[in-house]
Amino acid sequence: MKNGRKIITKNRKARRDYHVLDTYDAGLVLMGSEIKSIRGNRINIADGYVQEKNRELWLLNIHIAPYEQARHFGHTDPRRPRKLLLHRREINRIISKIREQGMTGVPLQVYLERGRAKVEIGIAKGKRQYDKRADLAKRDAQRQIERALKER
Repeated sequence: MKNGRKIITKNRKARRDYHVLDTYDAGLVLMGSEIKSIRGNRINIADGYVQEKNRELWLLNIHIAPYEQARHFGHTDPRRPRKLLLHRREINRIISKIREQGMTGVPLQVYLERGRAKVEIGIAKGKRQYDKRADLAKRDAQRQIERALKER
């Protein structure tokens, strides 16, 4: 727990596949059974993305598993679009960046802060295959340096 945050899930693929240029913290509009599923770590954000609809931002293609104890009253569609809660100035800034060529909004992590579910979204640009290879080579070189220093 860092700064009163309990991290529920991270999107590890996001930092591998994208250059994250800017991050924002946003609230989520959820149903009661969805927050219970999130508290039980039954969420997958790996394929999620942010899209603009009617000057609002929506989080699409994330999977929140139905809460087992709320069968009759819970949510039925685990991949339904969920509205993001941000200040109007932040929404306008994100929309203008998303409309730029090659930019996209990706969820980086979901966490609980004071009992409320929040998502950290990143404005990112897609990496090329050679960028991914360069990052991997840099990480391997750093690991070898650390190993050599440790053996000394």
